[in-house]
Amino acid sequence: MDIQSIDHIELFVDDAEEAALELREQFGFALAGRGGTRTGLRGCESVLLRQHDITLLVTSATSPDHRAAEYVERHGQGVGVIGLRVDDAQAAFAEAVERGALPVAPPERVGPEGAQVVFASVSGFGDVEHRFVSRGRPDGPFAPLIEETGWDRSGEGLFTQIDHLAVCVPAGTLKETVHAYEEIFGLRQTFEEQIVVGSQAMDSKVVQNGSGRLTLTIIEPDVTRSPGQIDRFIEAHDGAGVQHIAFLTEDILTAVPKSAERGVRFLTTPQSYYEALGSRLGPIGVPVEALRELSVLADRDPAGVMLQIFTESRHTRGTLFYELIDRRGASTFGSNNIKALYEAVDRQQTSNPTGQA
Repeated sequence: MDIQSIDHIELFVDDAEEAALELREQFGFALAGRGGTRTGLRGCESVLLRQHDITLLVTSATSPDHRAAEYVERHGQGVGVIGLRVDDAQAAFAEAVERGALPVAPPERVGPEGAQVVFASVSGFGDVEHRFVSRGRPDGPFAPLIEETGWDRSGEGLFTQIDHLAVCVPAGTLKETVHAYEEIFGLRQTFEEQIVVGSQAMDSKVVQNGSGRLTLTIIEPDVTRSPGQIDRFIEAHDGAGVQHIAFLTEDILTAVPKSAERGVRFLTTPQSYYEALGSRLGPIGVPVEALRELSVLADRDPAGVMLQIFTESRHTRGTLFYELIDRRGASTFGSNNIKALYEAVDRQQTSNPTGQA
């Protein structure tokens, strides 16, 4: 199958309006639509948010039978659906099931001729489903049961697309998870590494589609070492799930202070990290002092430089958080920064294990 890109991410939350408002106020997403009983949605209320090429659907259950209710009860608030843009959702669904995916929702064709949308879902990792989406018109409506408001695609926004999703899986399941994405979804592994931080360690592999517009960094804890943050995520989330969503920005030195002004809280980085930065990376085109002031991390690969920073988790269980990433030629994932991220998350979890303010 030919997966083109991430079509949308659906977040399952306690209160869709409240969660959507936080994403609008803190990350600058625009309200693009709403759905609920009035528009024909059954058992839930949804808010559609957009920013450039990012589409988020924020959903809360109004019926205990809705999947969002089951998900939030077990995992807390988080990513329940990753929508995948394909040419033919019905064909992609059939192919995925034939290759071993468990069907979640059969193909459903909705909308008028020429602007039809087809949805079909299969299982992914844990309780996260993959929703194949094909659209008769690229600029058509998101879905008929979502009543859309006017949204200017060229409007302001700090973030352009979803760069990648980081996924935590239980120990011993990394290899089989990657194999499933290769065999069922046609992704390819592009990177792997082990990160050791003191007495703790984790293993990770990256899988991508051909265009790189769908990238999953899949991580498992190394149980031969002391338990750490990946173990804590798996325990708090009760199984595999999305640890963070990375938003791509073209100017992280503007995005970070603006987001902070809006109320986003970022993980901090020890001063010692910046003392060694110049000798480790050489010239990167950005003053180290500017990075130090904002706690922005920097790394380099053969293609260029990347700058990145991670938010605190504001969820009750201390699970889902976000990343801002600015790629200045680099195409990898900040290997030298993963240790810094690991240590920063560890500090937050140790000092504030529930993720609350």
